[in-house]
Amino acid sequence: MSVGGLAAKSNVSTIPRHLTAIARTDLSKPMSLAIADGVVVRNSSVFDYGCGRGGDVQRLTAMGYTAHGWDPGHHPDVEIRPADIVNLGYVVNVIEDPAERVQALRSAWGLAREVLIVAARPDWEARTLPGRRHGDGIITSKGTFQKFFTQEELRAWIDGALGVRSVAAAPGVFYVFRDGIRAQSFFASRIRQRPVAVRRPKVSEVLYDAHRNAMDGLAVFVTGRGRLPEAWELGSNVECLLDAFSSVKQAAAVLRRVVGERDWDNDLAAARDRAAQDLLVYLALAAFAGRPKASGLPPDVALDVKALFGSYKAACEQADMLLRQVADQKAINTACTRSPIGKLTPEALYVHVSVLGSLDPLLRVYEGCARALTGAVSEATLIKFARTAGKVSYLAYPAFDRDPHPALWVSLRADLPRLNVKHRDFSASANPPILHRKETFVPEGYPGREKFARLTRQEERAGLLEENSTIGTRDGWQRRLNELGYRLSGHRLLRAAPR
Repeated sequence: MSVGGLAAKSNVSTIPRHLTAIARTDLSKPMSLAIADGVVVRNSSVFDYGCGRGGDVQRLTAMGYTAHGWDPGHHPDVEIRPADIVNLGYVVNVIEDPAERVQALRSAWGLAREVLIVAARPDWEARTLPGRRHGDGIITSKGTFQKFFTQEELRAWIDGALGVRSVAAAPGVFYVFRDGIRAQSFFASRIRQRPVAVRRPKVSEVLYDAHRNAMDGLAVFVTGRGRLPEAWELGSNVECLLDAFSSVKQAAAVLRRVVGERDWDNDLAAARDRAAQDLLVYLALAAFAGRPKASGLPPDVALDVKALFGSYKAACEQADMLLRQVADQKAINTACTRSPIGKLTPEALYVHVSVLGSLDPLLRVYEGCARALTGAVSEATLIKFARTAGKVSYLAYPAFDRDPHPALWVSLRADLPRLNVKHRDFSASANPPILHRKETFVPEGYPGREKFARLTRQEERAGLLEENSTIGTRDGWQRRLNELGYRLSGHRLLRAAPR
């Protein structure tokens, strides 16, 4: 994106910022994230401040959103207007004057009624872009300026310039919320586990059958939150339920009968345990950004606290105990060692991202500390919990499901004591690290798990996995296959044809 001649329009840059604008074929990363995260919703108005060629505005409009954008180089005549969501996407990194950079941030923040999205290029991209030093950045071969930010540097810069606490959405992308309660709702939603599948009714019930969709919505809420909802929490289902039943409580009583009282009670107890763990993880991690007072909790979270812990004070006391353990590497090591899920090595515990919500709450807080630093790493396949150092890594294996021994594509490591994020790119490596024993990373019921396990058994019988020190890379693994006379066809091990 490009920007220049900001609100005051007093600075004239001799650097051609408009040349940094990219012609995109899809939504930019920050806008895609904001939609996926529920920050941008259907009734949101969006303003792209420094929109470049206007690709995001065009695509958002085509998708049915109310979107406008301004850019001094490409769309200088568009009215600069307030909006619910303002996007400052890859703008601050092309401004060479630090004072003007801050002015751009504050101008965009002044337009945002609800949320400001700020995106900038992360420091590891500097390795791929040669240039000569200029100020705190570089001048590229095109004559444009680029300033690269470390993750914590970008956060500190935003927070310092605006006097707020931003939320890491992803590497290089932050959200700044106007309303603290909305920020807490977003934070809590990222931690909450998905509801479990609702049991099928055991008996026929006329009222249930007549209002199945609304009743199933009630069941999903209960299994996700471990409590009965208030009427306002049911959204569009509430009118249907209250027309058929005198109260939500009566509807739940009918649901309990048709599901089976014992099964319902067991499901509710399990849901309460999961929801209590989610709440403790949320409150523990909320301490980093300044845990809200009870009056600052989202209404639904306040109801969770009352139902699951009785009081906010009691919940915070338990969350603080959990948070203190994160600084105890022995406690982290014990939690890794005892984990029934994942692959344990002498240095770390590796788990598939799909099992994060099922881990010990201490490991969830450990990972949450890392995510508070990095933001969500959407491309991650595995999470690596270091057992002897405060480090959590996100590992991307794009071919995990289809390749019997997938190659590592990208690694992003959060070093918690140093507040540092390290990025390593293996995508162009001729000999990248690869995985074995894929079934050990995933939970029971994971699609393809039995296929993974069957291949591991075949490789064990063939003696292929005995040389751990040599088979961890693509070349080393291929040599081992050749030495013992085997080849792979999908997830099947076959004898190689004689040479």
